[in-house]
Amino acid sequence: MTDLGWGLLGMALMFVLMIFRMPVGMSMLCVGFFGTGFMSGERSAMALLVTEAYSAVSNYSLIVIPMFLLMGNVASAAGFSRGLYEAAFSWVGGFRGGLASASVIGCAAFSAVSGSSVATAVTIGRAALPEMKRFNYADRLATGAVAAGGTLGFLIPPSTGFVIYAILTEESIGQLFMAGVLPGLLLTALFIVTVVIITTLDPAAGPKNTGIRWSSRFAALLGALPLVVVIIVSIGGIYFGAFTPVEASGVGAVLVIAFALASRRLSWALLYRAGEDTIKTTAMLFVIVIGASVLNPFLSLTHLPGALEQLLRASELGPYGILLLIVLLYLVLGMFMDGLAMLVVTVPIFFPVVTGLGFDPIWFGVVCVIAVEMGMITPPVGLNVFVVKGIAKDVPMAEIFRGVMPFWGAMVTCLLIIIAFPRIALYLPQTMFR
Repeated sequence: MTDLGWGLLGMALMFVLMIFRMPVGMSMLCVGFFGTGFMSGERSAMALLVTEAYSAVSNYSLIVIPMFLLMGNVASAAGFSRGLYEAAFSWVGGFRGGLASASVIGCAAFSAVSGSSVATAVTIGRAALPEMKRFNYADRLATGAVAAGGTLGFLIPPSTGFVIYAILTEESIGQLFMAGVLPGLLLTALFIVTVVIITTLDPAAGPKNTGIRWSSRFAALLGALPLVVVIIVSIGGIYFGAFTPVEASGVGAVLVIAFALASRRLSWALLYRAGEDTIKTTAMLFVIVIGASVLNPFLSLTHLPGALEQLLRASELGPYGILLLIVLLYLVLGMFMDGLAMLVVTVPIFFPVVTGLGFDPIWFGVVCVIAVEMGMITPPVGLNVFVVKGIAKDVPMAEIFRGVMPFWGAMVTCLLIIIAFPRIALYLPQTMFR
């Protein structure tokens, strides 16, 4: 069998292992280890496993993952996330569909401290879905807004997706974080526009609420102030060069814990639970990083990335035609794979192709993350849809998928705007203090 044949066989086996529910990280590790063993011998495979596993987990930049996860978990445990939702509701709840718009804004705000799509959907969903149920919102709009809004956790910094992309491509985590800010705000605005369109066409889907006093609005803002301060200090500190991303993650985690203790919202039991959740999620992500680090050298041995690059170049589709093909492939993979799995499997293959075509690697990171976000609400997998289903147990899965489709269209619009106007993603990284 040729080297390329080994590469194709390895990728096929990896997908088979994933279908049989083997964890993504272990699937990549097994294929990389045994594939290298078949091609270069057992000694090379063992050396690869030891050196790559150690170098992957000893990467200093990976500290941002547990620190930002801890920040989000403590904020959720202390109830700060509900303060974000209530503040958003107090200002936009008076409009038709205001609860759904408040859910989107709450997701966007909580994304800036969690870095996780699933955590964002769960945290805001628990606060928002019962309220929308109480005010007789259509199940389709309520669940669709939360499931789609939750995906913002993968785009708005501190995003675990950007951290993994940065590790795989050796790009700057700080620049990638900044690159996600304006696209994240754009996507949030498009989601809100989607809510407005839905409720304009069907007023019964999102009834209008009245009677929100100005005093209540400012009181709600005070309730959200702790997390707003954390967001400004951590993300603003990265932009102005006061902190590196690693330092910002530590500062943010300490601030959230300090605010929670000062407000008497955090018991030792809640802190322990937040730490436990952080450790479990971090371990899962680290296994994925190790698996990718073992798989990538095997793919290089098989020359699969180079062969794919030659195939795409020979297609004569042009740079943007090839980019469209890559995005379409992400959409197809999103029907079957988890978002992080898509990144770690595809980025090592697509990144040389895209940079070889002259596209900016930071900009492509944003395009990748938005495409992966779309996969999080694309049937039949749609991870965020399953998360929302776990909260809204009485809503049929098909109804939730129908609810997210208009928001999926908003994500397509956002992606096209970012491709047409790369400056939206690149402005902050190019102007940040380095």
